[in-house]
Amino acid sequence: MSLIVQKYGGSSVADAESVKRVAKRIVETRKAGHDVVVAVSAMGDTTDELLDLAQTVTPLPEPRELDMLLSAGERISMAVLAMAIKGMGYDAQSFTGSQAGMLTDAHHGAARIVDVTPVRVRKALDAGAIAIVAGFQGFNRDTMDITTLGRGGSDTTAVALAAALDADICEIYTDVDGIFTSDPRVVPKAHKIDTITSEEMLELAAAGAKVLYIRAVEYARRHGVTLHVRSSFNTNEGTLVINPK
Repeated sequence: MSLIVQKYGGSSVADAESVKRVAKRIVETRKAGHDVVVAVSAMGDTTDELLDLAQTVTPLPEPRELDMLLSAGERISMAVLAMAIKGMGYDAQSFTGSQAGMLTDAHHGAARIVDVTPVRVRKALDAGAIAIVAGFQGFNRDTMDITTLGRGGSDTTAVALAAALDADICEIYTDVDGIFTSDPRVVPKAHKIDTITSEEMLELAAAGAKVLYIRAVEYARRHGVTLHVRSSFNTNEGTLVINPK
């Protein structure tokens, strides 16, 4: 039995119907005989809406409290997704970043992962459950505070979980079919890349490609995690990001 980590972004879980569609895909992966761990972003524009709320209250929100607020978005997603999976007859357990053992430094708003101790996630898998982890967030042991990882933090959460759990692959689900030579929404003749190295992906990310974030690619390269970037709206093969030896 292989272990697959899947990450779903905000556009993939934007509303209740989208959540149910994602839940169906996760259950299908489980039916195929795989253990599944899911990292999920906040629904739709929730993070931006929470940030707007904070800035309406005060123009300069205090970083600790802002992290407490923003991390709520992913907690909503993880719980709703777990409910949807359970409604389909499969066991699922949701975990916050801290419950999943995502340990970070104390830099609010842009924390870096320093260690991952996914004990509860492993227990859930051993009990036959699908584990749903809130992306974008972690916990600092020194301050005992919740932290957030900055833009693209859910990608990094998924890669870090894949590395810590020795997953076979980390699937990054998004609203495009993979990594293209340029933005297909801007350049109609852009074509999909089937396989790319992490080094080449880092260059693309540094040049402004937004499909994957630099931190996540760096983490995958450092820990030897293979990524599969694909669409959550179809079953097409996406782009493999590999780490040549």
